[in-house]
Amino acid sequence: MSTLSLRGPARVVVRQHRRTLWTVGALALAGIATVVGAYLWTASVSDTFADSGCSVENTVRGCGDSVRHFLDTEFRFYRLLTYAGLVTMLLPAFIGMFVAGPMIGRELESGTYKLSWTQSTSPARWLSTKLAVPAVLTLAGVSVMSAVYAWAWTQGNDTHYTLDWYDPEVYGAMGTVPVGYALCMLAFGALVGLVLQRTVNAMIVTVIGYSMLVMALNTVRNDLWQARTDTFTAGSGYRFPHGAADAGQGWLTSGGTRLPADVCLNSAADLTDCLAAKGITLRYLDYHPASHFWPLQLVETGILLVLAAAAVALAFRVLRRRHG
Repeated sequence: MSTLSLRGPARVVVRQHRRTLWTVGALALAGIATVVGAYLWTASVSDTFADSGCSVENTVRGCGDSVRHFLDTEFRFYRLLTYAGLVTMLLPAFIGMFVAGPMIGRELESGTYKLSWTQSTSPARWLSTKLAVPAVLTLAGVSVMSAVYAWAWTQGNDTHYTLDWYDPEVYGAMGTVPVGYALCMLAFGALVGLVLQRTVNAMIVTVIGYSMLVMALNTVRNDLWQARTDTFTAGSGYRFPHGAADAGQGWLTSGGTRLPADVCLNSAADLTDCLAAKGITLRYLDYHPASHFWPLQLVETGILLVLAAAAVALAFRVLRRRHG
């Protein structure tokens, strides 16, 4: 974002943190280039291997090195996607830390905010700018990174090493959820910075808040959208739906009561006798098919945006109480 196209407080915010913004932007571009370059290299190796006449399933004499090189290349791409997903998941925490610490906490701690407020900038406008500038950059940057990761993950599904859509490092790096977490933590970081007014303390509390938020939503995620349920008899040869996420399983009695999967695990009786004694007739499986990816994403993103809006409202309330 060029400072020449900005005016007033927004220009000041960008100028104050231009080194950080340039550094983050350069790292993001390097990460995107690495993912794209790794896929192009993997695709090139795959094409060369296909033209070699060798096969992974039926390796013949003289193909060992080619097969090993081909699989090693695909595995490295798989590992890169795993690490890229983890980095994307951690990005909201760093965004929140930056807003809570260097952007707001430091100004309040050092008292430099007073200079801005004496130059025809009201406290409300000061905070609005502190939120708006990083919000625009976050929305644009995280959206692009999420789209690139989704593209790379889709391409990676054609390899021998794949990641499932419900794996945390994949689910948290694609769709709308990364943007939701980033905006939520941006707002939370601003609130924490205003309340604590200490740079280091605000950054630490922001990281703790992010960890608690992630754990909470990971715990309830399967309940954000109604799962499908299959019932079947034990030993029927039932196959788990391909590409589905397990949302719970167990036993069903003749009256429809659900019992945990390990209800007879520690029983002294034979499994058949234990099941009969408890009136169990069927097994059940709750699962989310791949088609539930977007419903789960949108519901979770909605929750995150509501939390972000609440944090922003509280931040302005704290500002009014302390500084009028």
